[in-house]
Amino acid sequence: MAGNFLADFLKNKEVAALPLPIQEGVRLHRKIDSFTDSHPMVLQSVRRLRPVHRKFSPVVLDICYDYILVKNWGRYSAESIYHFTASMYGILEDYAHLMPAFLQKRLPLMIKDDWLVKYGTEKGLRFTFDRMKKRTRYPEFFENAVDSFFKDHDLYEKEFNLFFPDLIAAAEKWREKGEK
Repeated sequence: MAGNFLADFLKNKEVAALPLPIQEGVRLHRKIDSFTDSHPMVLQSVRRLRPVHRKFSPVVLDICYDYILVKNWGRYSAESIYHFTASMYGILEDYAHLMPAFLQKRLPLMIKDDWLVKYGTEKGLRFTFDRMKKRTRYPEFFENAVDSFFKDHDLYEKEFNLFFPDLIAAAEKWREKGEK
């Protein structure tokens, strides 16, 4: 879980210095990203966003898919979202010492405001995109991302619910084969 969380924030050289289980989590996250980025339903969703959000369409979609996952959580897990996030936050706190300084600083805010559950609200989506606009050189490509998403929400949700079971099945096969 900690490696999965860290994957988007570390370069390969930094990953190599981490304990093996964390490295395996990073590799799994990147394998999931690769599977996701090539899935036909995801590509269809990205194409719909591309005219407005350009090369950032996959990033916009990733965040919007988090929203859909939270909203559909009970469809994919018997564990409550609140129990899952509490467990996740505990794991992240245990491994905070391995995180870059900016993540160590951000983690308490993430936990306090329960960002993982907040992704499942329109307010949380707007908050996330506002933060992203402040951190990028191209904030215009995140402008109106929430409106773009809700304009075709039903299509994105349908595509997500066709994609996500495929991802779960792929992850199960990787686990059975011992792949990370």
